[in-house]
Amino acid sequence: MDPLRLAVIIGSTREGRAGDRIARWFVDQAGRHDGLAVTVVDLADYDFPAGYPAEPTPAMRSFAGQVGRAEAFVVVTPEYNHSFPASLKQAIDYAYDEWQAKPIGFVSYGCGSVGLHAVDQLRTVFTALHAVTVRDVVAVDLLCGEPSPLATDELRRSARVLLDQLCWWGLALRDARAARPYVS
Repeated sequence: MDPLRLAVIIGSTREGRAGDRIARWFVDQAGRHDGLAVTVVDLADYDFPAGYPAEPTPAMRSFAGQVGRAEAFVVVTPEYNHSFPASLKQAIDYAYDEWQAKPIGFVSYGCGSVGLHAVDQLRTVFTALHAVTVRDVVAVDLLCGEPSPLATDELRRSARVLLDQLCWWGLALRDARAARPYVS
């Protein structure tokens, strides 16, 4: 069986962000899971326009292409003011059909709230795009943990559960799309 193509999307573009470090940790966890081909999609690498143009730019087309090729997603997102970053919403909106009938999981982070307000709002956005969000979340509290908030057995277990759910949904939806194209 072909490996499930998982895209790990780093949703923050802020200088000094924790998202790239957390994404690297999650990609390492995903590397221990059988049957996955992982790609990192870092929004900081895209030169998106400040406004939404009449025609897609090369960066917009490239991002939509990455979404189209992936069969499952993990969105790594901080929580800013009880929501997710504008850079992430901008990128999500550059694709539409590419998200449909694919599973999405979340690795969220924050101080105290662990990013769960952002995840709740992202679930609503992805439901509108006909994507399937999985139940479990990897939630990182940046204020906890020595020597790192990522060095806990609980987070490693959470990552394993999330990856198991994504694989199940990803393979089931891959088969379903092959048997009958999704129509919205």
